[in-house]
Amino acid sequence: MSILSALRRVVRVTLPGEALYNAVVAEARRPAWYLEGAAPDTIDGRFDMVALILSLVLIRLEDDGAAQLCADVTERFIADMDGSLRQDGVGDQVVGKHIGRMVAALGGRLGAYRDSRTDDVAFADALRRNLWRGEPVADAAVAFVVAEARAVAARLTATSLALLSAGTVATAASEARA
Repeated sequence: MSILSALRRVVRVTLPGEALYNAVVAEARRPAWYLEGAAPDTIDGRFDMVALILSLVLIRLEDDGAAQLCADVTERFIADMDGSLRQDGVGDQVVGKHIGRMVAALGGRLGAYRDSRTDDVAFADALRRNLWRGEPVADAAVAFVVAEARAVAARLTATSLALLSAGTVATAASEARA
């Protein structure tokens, strides 16, 4: 463990975008995605759920012109993926290649989800390609993920940039009032 890592554990430093990224991961870990939504509970499936929720967040931030917050939360994603790879025993010499592939995968998913943001059929197709990676999945599970992702996007829209930056996303109750 480096001295910087040890100090960071002693003095908790919150990096820009960290609170929002932590909220992304918490949402992506919600059991309903894996139970009702049949998202694969695998390393790849969990990556794809983080990529889905992060894409929704990035689209929301882009809509508001929050380029710096987009960059900050993306940097937290990269740092998280780097740490996960190293924890899984991936060596220093190949971590960069893996990170490059993960960032490219996020970019592809972001583009697909952005392009299908107003079309549920196209969104469902993008999810089938990315979340389930073309494997058979029940239509009810796809419909669940489409509806839940749309609800998350609506909550993100209903949340101010200041609250998003702090890692707070509007609840379903506040969305209904909006």
